[in-house]
Amino acid sequence: MRYEWLDKYCISHKGVEKDFKLEWNATRYMIRGKMFAMQGGDKEGNPIITVKLEPMFGELLRNQYKDIIPGYYMNKEHWNSLYLDGGVPDDVLKDMLGRSYSIVLASFSQKIQKEILET
Repeated sequence: MRYEWLDKYCISHKGVEKDFKLEWNATRYMIRGKMFAMQGGDKEGNPIITVKLEPMFGELLRNQYKDIIPGYYMNKEHWNSLYLDGGVPDDVLKDMLGRSYSIVLASFSQKIQKEILET
């Protein structure tokens, strides 16, 4: 896999929990049970990571990089998948992961956000 830093980067964010969902053969990164990233494979077994993004930003990335596609097996408007053996620069993937984390974090009340960020 090209992005060796991926797992460490995801779990470095405050309040992140990691688990493995056997039925999906995928590793999930979550904040209090709400997923912001999932690493697994497509139907051919190609490694992917799927993240939540603002729809317009996701569309912009899909138009810019052939290795970013609408979310595999997810809501195609809000989720985007990136092929981990593709050519997307590391900084673009880190930005996608950071944005996804922020979107999910913002879905919590301010009180819970504060609790998460202070842990």
